[in-house]
Amino acid sequence: MTGTFITFEGPDGAGKTSVLNTLIPKLKACSVTSVHLTREPGGAKISETIRDVILDPKNTAMDARTEALLYAASRRQHLVEVIQPALAHGDIVVCDRFVDSSVAYQGGGRQIGTQAVLQMNQFATAGLEPDLTVYLDVPVQVGLDRIMAHQGERQYDRLDQESLAFHERVHAAYMKLVADNPKRIVTVDATQPLAAVVTAAFMTITERFPELFAK
Repeated sequence: MTGTFITFEGPDGAGKTSVLNTLIPKLKACSVTSVHLTREPGGAKISETIRDVILDPKNTAMDARTEALLYAASRRQHLVEVIQPALAHGDIVVCDRFVDSSVAYQGGGRQIGTQAVLQMNQFATAGLEPDLTVYLDVPVQVGLDRIMAHQGERQYDRLDQESLAFHERVHAAYMKLVADNPKRIVTVDATQPLAAVVTAAFMTITERFPELFAK
C-alpha cells in the first residue's frame, strides 16, 4: 500500500458529515494526488446493501453479535472493492468511520467486549489500520441535542432508538481508544463552530502529511 488512509470518527451528533462535506474540497484543492471520500457501513454496492439491513429501524430483533458481524462483513467488502485499490494507486482515502466505530458502538455500546470486536475486525481488515484518525469529540448530551434539533434533515435509523446510557458507553469506549492510540488518533473539539472544526481537521491532516499537499 503506497497511499494514505485517513479516517474520521465521532459519537452521534459530532458533525462528521458536515465537516467532511466542507473539508474534502479543501483537501482536493491542494493535494498532489487524488482524494477519495467514502463511508462505513457502505461505500460499495454489497456493503451498502448490508448497511440497509443494519440500520433498518424495523430490525429490532437483531442480536448484538449479529450486528457486529454484519459491520465487519460490510467493512471487508468495502476494503477489497474501494479502499485497497485506491491505496494501491497511491491516493488519499478519507473514510467516514472504520474499525474504531465498531469497537466503540458494538464493543462498548452493546457491551459485547471491545477486544472481541477488535479481533473480529482485524480478521476482516487483515490488520489494516489508518495512517491517521481524526476524532471529532462532543459531550454525549450535546450530540444527542444536535440530532434532535435536525431530525427532519437526516434518516432515522436503528441507533436513534438507543438510550442515553448506550451513547455514554460509546463515548467512554472512544475515550479509551484515544488514550490507547495517541500517535494515530488526534482529537478535535467538535463543539466549536463548523468553520473552526474544519480548519482544525485540515491543519491536522496537512501538517501530518506535508508531502501530500502543495504549499
